[in-house]
Amino acid sequence: MKLKGNTIVITGGSSGIGLELSKVLTERENQVIICGRSSEKLERAKQMVSSLHIFRCDLSQALERTKFSEWVEKNYPQCNILINNAAMVHKANFFSDSEIVAKAELETQTNFIAPVALTKQFFPLLKKNENPKIIYITTGLVYAPKAAYPIYCATKAALHSFIQTLRMQATEQPIDFHEVLMPAVDTPFHNGNPPKLAISTQKAVEEMLNKLEKGAKEIKIGGVKILHPLSRVAPNFAIKKVNSL
Repeated sequence: MKLKGNTIVITGGSSGIGLELSKVLTERENQVIICGRSSEKLERAKQMVSSLHIFRCDLSQALERTKFSEWVEKNYPQCNILINNAAMVHKANFFSDSEIVAKAELETQTNFIAPVALTKQFFPLLKKNENPKIIYITTGLVYAPKAAYPIYCATKAALHSFIQTLRMQATEQPIDFHEVLMPAVDTPFHNGNPPKLAISTQKAVEEMLNKLEKGAKEIKIGGVKILHPLSRVAPNFAIKKVNSL
């Protein structure tokens, strides 16, 4: 995979892994477009990386997703890579949280429906251009869910399954589909309290890009390389281990 001279859309690109990707891919002479829900965070990202192109968009809303994809097609018809990175999480107890259904709807729209919809909306544009790719950021929790994130884990597991079926259906399509399964990463996801074993965004992105350049389709970062086989051999132990961290 060539990671130079592309026009790349990154959802959720104003913080965490998305922001680090924006920085590194810009340094590698790519044109980078990011979207996010917060205008303030987008402007702050642009102050850090002046060449970024920004668009405020709440991906949980179908109309806003459509406006975003149409804006990209109009202004960046050379776009050839989409990175579905945006996600949200609620730490919640299903039984005691009176707002859990509303939270589930929001997480499902953002974490699963949005990347599915953007895949459909961007596909005609991407396949017109050279080196077309769609990349999805998921998590090792698809193999062993964490009890504190009941909806988040379910949405990412659904996305993982969707990506696998996409590859099976796309054997004659010109686009490659890549999945990057992240371990715990020190990002705002953890609200200032990341697990001790969390890796830096720099380390996560470096490993991700190195493996993308080698053409890997399903990329397991850091501890996910251990968690995956462990979940196959000893699934109950893997779940206990994840939930003890």
